[in-house]
Amino acid sequence: MSENTKSANCNIALFRAAVLGIAFTGYSMSFSAWAQSSEMTFFITSAGPGKGGDLGGLEGADAHCSTLAAASGSKLSNWKAYLSVNAMVDRSGDQAKVIPGVNARNRIGTGPWSNAKGVLIANDVEELHSATNLINLKTGLDENGNAVNGRADKPNRHDIITGSTPQGQYSTAGGDTTCIGWTSSGKGSAIVGHHDRAGLSEDRHMVSWNSAHGSAGCAAEDLPKTGGDGLFYCFYEAE
Repeated sequence: MSENTKSANCNIALFRAAVLGIAFTGYSMSFSAWAQSSEMTFFITSAGPGKGGDLGGLEGADAHCSTLAAASGSKLSNWKAYLSVNAMVDRSGDQAKVIPGVNARNRIGTGPWSNAKGVLIANDVEELHSATNLINLKTGLDENGNAVNGRADKPNRHDIITGSTPQGQYSTAGGDTTCIGWTSSGKGSAIVGHHDRAGLSEDRHMVSWNSAHGSAGCAAEDLPKTGGDGLFYCFYEAE
């Protein structure tokens, strides 16, 4: 074999190695991106704090999300509870003062969100609040990747507290719908959704994941009366 032929063969081998290296690097990057996108960024709490609708306000609810996520092994820390808070009018002073409400949809970041099994729930806020989001009995998992009891199970735990309208906003219909800003374990009521998309009928509100009906009260013993257990949704807000 001539020196020229040997040199040509060597160059071809080096070229092939370079191509394979680039391909492998691309594969590794794609796999890394896939792994990152499938990390848990959404879950239903396996349990509430234990005081009915009193979650310690939004701050307490967020902390509960973070505590459960950490216990499950998640390294993410900026968790937000999917909860709205009603606007209020403070009439204690000489002039009435409006205390702005809080919309759940504005608290949770931009997405995308996946459950503990890596299943995509929604790509963004708009998709989350559309008919194409994938929250249901099979995908609405808790932080440990376990299914949450639905309407057909005993006990029924499908009432997920949100205090929200179908579009993820606080209600303006009048009356308390957020257990007095998630500080009451007695008076008030909370709007709940059905994570299993099942209810007393097939009416759109009964199969809503975030706005099905009001709870029977805010006490821990009131929530199970309509199929709840003080559970709520947690979303990771990317920093």
